[in-house]
Amino acid sequence: MMIKNLEQFKRLVSNDIGIDLGTANTLVYLRGKGIVLNEPSVVAVNQKTGQVVAVGTDAKMMLGRTPGHIVAVRPLVDGVISDFEVTEEMITYLLNKAQKDNKKLLGPRVVVGVPSGITNVEIRAVRDATKNAGASEVHIVEEPMATAIGIRLPVLEPVGSMVIDIGGGTSDIAVISLGGVVQSKNLRIAGDKLNADIISYIRSEFKILIGEKTAENIKMAIGAVLPSEVPLEASIKGRDLISGLPREVVVTDSDIREAISQSINTLVESTKEVLEITPPEILADVMQRGIYIAGGGALIKGLAELISEYTKIPVHIAAEPLTAVCRGTGIILEHMDTYHDVLISNEDELPPKK
Repeated sequence: MMIKNLEQFKRLVSNDIGIDLGTANTLVYLRGKGIVLNEPSVVAVNQKTGQVVAVGTDAKMMLGRTPGHIVAVRPLVDGVISDFEVTEEMITYLLNKAQKDNKKLLGPRVVVGVPSGITNVEIRAVRDATKNAGASEVHIVEEPMATAIGIRLPVLEPVGSMVIDIGGGTSDIAVISLGGVVQSKNLRIAGDKLNADIISYIRSEFKILIGEKTAENIKMAIGAVLPSEVPLEASIKGRDLISGLPREVVVTDSDIREAISQSINTLVESTKEVLEITPPEILADVMQRGIYIAGGGALIKGLAELISEYTKIPVHIAAEPLTAVCRGTGIILEHMDTYHDVLISNEDELPPKK
């Protein structure tokens, strides 16, 4: 078989892998197979030996339940690497698991999604951690761009598209046209912040201390930003701050709405701010085509309606919003020539510093 070009040769000797490196969950796409992994971004480390005990789902089950010498940590905070070595271990584990049945001669070619607006140092940390984990080639793409590609928006055409990607650690609001981000804003208000809001509210209103996992479950069960016709409620168990004993209380959707209202208002205001600085021609496109929301936050009941009501622009929830970034990295890998310009330049390609 004749190898027509370099691209075909690379595919023969190495796998193509796309990674959505998220604060809450990391998804992995393998060319030819689709999304093969969706694991929590949690690593359990034995502090006595320095060894990694568990990664992903197994490690998440250990959160808040470990003995003194084992620590379950999230190596990514607000979408960027906070613990380099542990992130490297996690990426190594995910790359090995993704291609365990299909190892090739060279390390995989990897496209990694990162939040918009992160610094060069943070980008280098992602690149180095992925290289050290065994990748032969690393490409970086901003998450709102990957989201837009993943939900099949015409990002390369001279047409404005607006995407809001609400993840675990960060929310990205971006306006995209001609393969580039025209305007964007990165917020530290996302799933983890909403969980913290719920913990804080229940602590002050009910005098009960609950854990992060309980807050997450309650948010998913009855969290809503607009009043529902039928009031929702759920019971939660926690530690009574006065007696120190376990106690169970019932919370309603209006409690959760009040708890997260300030963060949601900031998100909506930020969307308005991005629209205010968007060029009028592109704004006309966005008004006609609507705003697309993706990520776990897109599933919060009533959020799309609230943003639409506030901006007077139709808002669409992306199909399968949780996997949009990962699907985008996969499409980039399959059409690398087409989408090469949307990637963040390698340091080797940057002009020398003066």
